Amino acid sequence: MTIIGDFDIAQLVLYAFWAFFFGLIIYIQRETMREGYPLESETTGKPAMFGPWGLPAPKIFRLPHGHGEVMAPNPEKDAREITDRKFALRPTEKWSGAPFEPTGDPMVDGVGPASWAERKDVPEMTLHGDAKIVPLRVSNEWSVAEGDRDIRGWSVTGCDGQSAGVVKDIWVDRSEALIRYIEIELPGGGSVLAPMTGVIVGMDGKTVKVHSITAAQFAKVPALKSPEQITMLEEEKVMAYYAGGKLYANAERAEPWM
Repeated sequence: MTIIGDFDIAQLVLYAFWAFFFGLIIYIQRETMREGYPLESETTGKPAMFGPWGLPAPKIFRLPHGHGEVMAPNPEKDAREITDRKFALRPTEKWSGAPFEPTGDPMVDGVGPASWAERKDVPEMTLHGDAKIVPLRVSNEWSVAEGDRDIRGWSVTGCDGQSAGVVKDIWVDRSEALIRYIEIELPGGGSVLAPMTGVIVGMDGKTVKVHSITAAQFAKVPALKSPEQITMLEEEKVMAYYAGGKLYANAERAEPWM
């Protein structure tokens, strides 16, 4: 049906769809800016905004299991974290985009591949309000499947082939029904966690290998506040430590291949 001249209802619907879709893109782009903004300037290290989109209006989100409320975006809080947190690294050049180099122990300082996000220092919960990730020793409803190898008691080696300890327990994710970590008892006392995704289970003996760090570096794996649960922040730090070992575990890994 023609409305005016050659302009008909089909064209009107098409243009209305274009306008709606363009508005949807802007809305989605602004919603992605509820966390992580303002950004950090690479040249000055100060909070800065980039791009044409402004921050959306703040919303209050009520967290489950009595964990309070959070407001997002919260630019004052994010800017304060950028300003207050100091990193042990420096740019190799003064121009924007220049690579950074560590000034200390990068795996402990949390820089580069060993960096982590500042998640809440409380355990992640199941829908029923229980700790989501726990060792088998406190979770009676979970066990190693019959016919599978139980790696508890197996020896653990680092990427250098040296012994790092013994598998003390297995930590399971009760929501996702999988193994998240192995707990390693160290020769000098105490225990640490290692992500199961970074563990190679030996086929010809009772040995598991963690290829991202050396045996000596297990002593510096971030410790847990509780022996029976892990917080979201602790998860970040543990995972970051092993990820950092991929580049920083020894001098050879930090050098170019060609």
